[in-house]
Amino acid sequence: MNIVTYPDRELLVMDVAEVLGDALVAALHQRDRVTFAVPGGTSPGPVFAALSQVSLPWDRVDVILTDERWVPETSERSNTALLRRTLLTGPAAAATLIPLRAETETPEASLDALTSRVTKALPVDVMLIGMGADMHTASLFPGADRLADALAPDAPPLMAMRAPGAPEPRITLTAPVLREAMDSHLLIMGAEKKAAVERAATLPPAEAPVAILLDRATIHYAE
Repeated sequence: MNIVTYPDRELLVMDVAEVLGDALVAALHQRDRVTFAVPGGTSPGPVFAALSQVSLPWDRVDVILTDERWVPETSERSNTALLRRTLLTGPAAAATLIPLRAETETPEASLDALTSRVTKALPVDVMLIGMGADMHTASLFPGADRLADALAPDAPPLMAMRAPGAPEPRITLTAPVLREAMDSHLLIMGAEKKAAVERAATLPPAEAPVAILLDRATIHYAE
């Protein structure tokens, strides 16, 4: 594993924002449009706040969440709403958000339409992703109903997922999409998550889904 350890979270935030900005600029030098995959949750918020102010051609960047809870944007649990407040502001407001949510009762009812849009934006050029203390990443949870399907080499790009640790249905990018991201960065904070990622390195993906990324992602860690 490639773990970069920072003396504090403030330095981590500054460095990761710079690393991601540089990676996006490098990708934009190679392609007309690039895809930037990002996690939900509150941990990456400070990184997004810093990154959103970076001057780059955001109008050529497609942003996609690695996963989303199947809740309306008005919900406090909506990753889409959180992303609009944290990343898609300032200069970064010019980026295009590729939705992982639609106004249907279940994710399955909108899966084909959402998958069609996502597929056009693949492969992911730059990815920031997180990990839970249970070693899940995106919405690939240990014990999830379709985890084995989502980990398979021939998995579709996008799948609905339900898991004991998730109070609502999820929609998630699958293992092939996550593994094929060209520049991957895993953000972890706190001793509990560092212990979890070290344990994940010794376990199969069925028990520790984040293990699918540990041979290719740069891991950014601060206590």
